[in-house]
Amino acid sequence: MSQGTGHYYVPAPSKWPIVGSSALFFLGFGAAFTMNKIPAGYYMLGIGFAILIYMLFGWFGEVARESEAGKYGKVEDKSFRWGMSWFIFSEVMFFSAFFGALYYMRVLTIPELADVEHDLLWPSFTGGWPTAGPGITEKFTPMGAWGLPAFNTFLLLSSGVTVTLAHWALKENRRPALKMWLLATVALGFTFLACQIYEYSHAYSDLNLKLTSGAYGSTFYMLTGFHGFHVTLGAIMLTVIYFRCAAGHFKPEHHFGFEGVAWYWHFVDVVWLGLFIFVYLL
Repeated sequence: MSQGTGHYYVPAPSKWPIVGSSALFFLGFGAAFTMNKIPAGYYMLGIGFAILIYMLFGWFGEVARESEAGKYGKVEDKSFRWGMSWFIFSEVMFFSAFFGALYYMRVLTIPELADVEHDLLWPSFTGGWPTAGPGITEKFTPMGAWGLPAFNTFLLLSSGVTVTLAHWALKENRRPALKMWLLATVALGFTFLACQIYEYSHAYSDLNLKLTSGAYGSTFYMLTGFHGFHVTLGAIMLTVIYFRCAAGHFKPEHHFGFEGVAWYWHFVDVVWLGLFIFVYLL
């Protein structure tokens, strides 16, 4: 039962889904036009991003106002927890598919292409990893595990600690500590993204590691790129939560908005550990 209403809160019909669909329409056609060097694509991308930002501010603000007005009670809180749990589960399956593709290539496909039956097709292919694959002669240098990737691992693991400290501070109603640790988490997240941008620049210019670098290049950028996208989303969500905390939102006994983002951020941390081990280290 929702607080003060006596029933499960169902919001009124909202304009935000159609606004978001409009943003995706412009972004989709804008991206297609841009890749095909049609000048109108840049304008459509600009319009799409403008609509998207408008939607995010409007929709986030509306949900925050509903929460602060006491319209979400224990039943709604349970629904939110189940919804976030299933969402994170779907993300686990998303990355599991990519890790499965990496495993299939490294353990099954690449060694098979170097066996006796394929020796006539690619006589010089040894089947070791990392490799671009048979028939691709362009040289590249694999990305090492130590250095920037290890530093990025330290950043994300540290951010998992700081967001947990922020959560403890919220449950104990220590607002200054909450804001300090949450701000530290946001800073660590965006620092990770800055380091990843530099890593990609280094890979392209110094290591000749590109999307066209066959099996290794495509899996490297697919896994790290999608993870970077998730870190970007998580950092944006954490920033929204920080401003809500600064505005006095959330209570020690009622703060799922904070918890949901913290769950997502811990998921991002765990995925990166898998990436560091299976993409960089092994």
